[in-house]
Amino acid sequence: MNIPVPEFSMVLLIGASGSGKSTFAAKHFKPTEVLSSDWSRAAISDDANDQAVTKDAFELLHFIAAKRLSAMKLTVVDATNVQPESRKSLIELARAHDALPVAIVFDLPERVCQERNRARPDRDFGPHVVRQQTQQLRRSLRSLQREGLRYVWTLSSVEEVDAATVTRQRLWTDKRDVHGPFDIIGDIHGCYDELSQLLERLGYEIEARQDGGRTIVVTPPPGRQAVFLGDLVDRGPNTADVLRLVMGMVGSGKAICVPGNHEAKLSRKLKGKDVQLTHGLAQTIEQLERETPEFRDAVAKFVDGLISHFVLDAGKLVVAHGGMKSEYAGRASGRVREFALYGDTTGETDEFGLPVRLNWAAEYRGHATVVYGHTPVREAEWLNNTINIDTGCVFGGALTALRYPERELVSVPAAHTYYEPARPFLPQEEHAPRLTAQQTHDELLDLEDVLGKRIVATRLAGRVTIREENASAALEAMSRFAVDPRWLVYLPPTMSPSETSRLPGLLEHPAEAFGYYRGRGVARVVCEEKHMGSRAIVVACRDADASERRFGIRTESAGIVYTRTGRPFFNDAALQDTLLDRVRRAADAGGIWDELKTDWVVLDCELMPWSLKARELIQQQYAPVGAAARTALAEELAALEARQGPELAGLAEKRRAQLVDIEAFSAVYRRYTWDVQGVGDIRLAPFHLLASQNRVHSAEMHSWHLERLGRLAAADSEVIVATPSVEVDLADPESEARAVEWWSGLTERGGEGMVIKPMEFVARWKNGLVQPALKVRGREYLRLIYGPDYAQPLHLERLRERGLSTKRSLAMREFALGLEGLERFVHEEPLRRVHECVFAVLALESEPVDPRL
Repeated sequence: MNIPVPEFSMVLLIGASGSGKSTFAAKHFKPTEVLSSDWSRAAISDDANDQAVTKDAFELLHFIAAKRLSAMKLTVVDATNVQPESRKSLIELARAHDALPVAIVFDLPERVCQERNRARPDRDFGPHVVRQQTQQLRRSLRSLQREGLRYVWTLSSVEEVDAATVTRQRLWTDKRDVHGPFDIIGDIHGCYDELSQLLERLGYEIEARQDGGRTIVVTPPPGRQAVFLGDLVDRGPNTADVLRLVMGMVGSGKAICVPGNHEAKLSRKLKGKDVQLTHGLAQTIEQLERETPEFRDAVAKFVDGLISHFVLDAGKLVVAHGGMKSEYAGRASGRVREFALYGDTTGETDEFGLPVRLNWAAEYRGHATVVYGHTPVREAEWLNNTINIDTGCVFGGALTALRYPERELVSVPAAHTYYEPARPFLPQEEHAPRLTAQQTHDELLDLEDVLGKRIVATRLAGRVTIREENASAALEAMSRFAVDPRWLVYLPPTMSPSETSRLPGLLEHPAEAFGYYRGRGVARVVCEEKHMGSRAIVVACRDADASERRFGIRTESAGIVYTRTGRPFFNDAALQDTLLDRVRRAADAGGIWDELKTDWVVLDCELMPWSLKARELIQQQYAPVGAAARTALAEELAALEARQGPELAGLAEKRRAQLVDIEAFSAVYRRYTWDVQGVGDIRLAPFHLLASQNRVHSAEMHSWHLERLGRLAAADSEVIVATPSVEVDLADPESEARAVEWWSGLTERGGEGMVIKPMEFVARWKNGLVQPALKVRGREYLRLIYGPDYAQPLHLERLRERGLSTKRSLAMREFALGLEGLERFVHEEPLRRVHECVFAVLALESEPVDPRL
């Protein structure tokens, strides 16, 4: 006998002690799939036959079984299970997890079980136990399916047990091996003409034939497959041809179809059940009565055989008529089917007599994309990786398809209003942009989406782990200080310095950065001047409408400037608005809006002067250090020179050198400090054009970014500063030498230094990413980082032992997270998904890394 076992089910092995259940389980199932009452007793008391712990053992078995069923794992219960009450609790457990409860019964002769138990010293209970179990089993045989066991297989002899095989069967909902691409079509409701137009627009060829009966043959574009979301019938003018087309496509393997609630009702009617002819069913019955009995029989068989929902494309796509919770997807039960047909309802009706529906999509947190229909909407909208594509064709709206995986929507308008909707859904006249469903939902954020240990999947660096304590620190910063979270779509990564230089008097030099990239297969790099300011992210929208349309925030400033930790950059709102207006006008003059076909951009910038954001730091740290050191050293040097003893000459010389160092230290921060009275005193230096409408610009070379941002500077040279750069061929020593000379000139004139990047925005080597950027800072600037006298030989040698591995790992992870967040944003994923990355970057900033790096 072959026993087909559903891949996801709870299998009860039923039989008396000694009937061979455990041997059978070991032969046909994985050890991890089998939960044994004997093992549970042993796990608690170290004795598999300790009946005193039976109650606790079964509690343990039920607990583990529940965890396995939650994870959609096949679960085999190896216990006698001969009593109805013991089976009842397990069947209820299976139902609670929407798993199929099935049974394999070992109805062997009592004498066989007795003989086997006598041969086992651990089974020293009397023969009455097996006799009683056998009797209980025989009394149960006829009632097993009535108890709720979906399938029951009975083995009645030792030979049958030995010869039996077990095969795994996928659930009917499981089509993970079907990958598409798909064209998913919403509720049709008998609108055949619109369906034909939509399919043709999608590239399908349709041919109607009259060869002994009407048939409709559809040829899809190569490799594509249609998916119909149900509600094919009722209300519309031509249900018969809609069914004819869909049935033909499904029958030939060119389409997949799930049932809608209207098919479920039609199925009951065609089976002769007493069904009210409401909500358009009367039209369908009238249209089908004009068809042949053979066609009606085929329709009845088709709608009765439709599966509630399907899981497709390796689990990345779920299609259902009314929707699907993540915890229901792929499972099989009446509750799951009900949800697939009707969505989530309260059981109440509204003033239109329609069910009151719960917005299950607002709480959806699954990784699979869920495409559904059922409730007509004015336009298809993404919400938490779900989309409702029922745009109410039969009610005068449109028939909509979603191309997957392209996520492209294609619609054709309804030719007529075929049926008046009970509840209005079409748009009224509006003058202002309307918030999308996702933007409306994004006004409320859930702590559970950012708290605790998290593992964030990124396109560039795989999984990035965020520790719980770091996540808490990020939440504290965000909740107290951050800008409106709807603006917060990106935080920049930290940047590692180059390896330590061995050149006299230098800690950093471009040669080490060039060597790093050359050793990792990078052919060309770009060296960009490192402006000494504060990192600023600028989100600039073309106008207030664009701000509301894309970010869900209506504000006349139409943008935001925030720091690398997500805080507002400006305390003066008027100053920020003026700066954003200058950026907006420069983008217009530079042709950025039109070239990128966008009405918003995200820019990565340096904003100067440094004192604009670091005034408190300068006043409380750098300036006091300089003033105190100058005063103390000058007085001490004066005292030493007054004594003029040979034994004090060395000390006096040391103090003179320290005084020179402290003067140099003070000169550094003064270069980056000036008063700001208005926007004309600000300098904004953008260096990355990170994202615009539908695009993250990480596929573009750095030269592409600098050229377009240079246009902004050309349009407003007073406020916007172009970032000077030099390209370097790493196979050409002369090219490197020119870049080193350029760096030397920058740093000697008081500049901070330069940033060296691979020409490609994202560069890879072997199995991983290459550092996206390395900073090479000048000798004088590093006094601010390491102290006024860091360049003294003794200190310099100690600093050359600094370790960079942790900093570089951090830079790589933050780079991947930042771009991942932007990718999610431009693909209109929920803000919680974007914030998962933004919070992760901020959380990583609390990792223990030498801040001087």
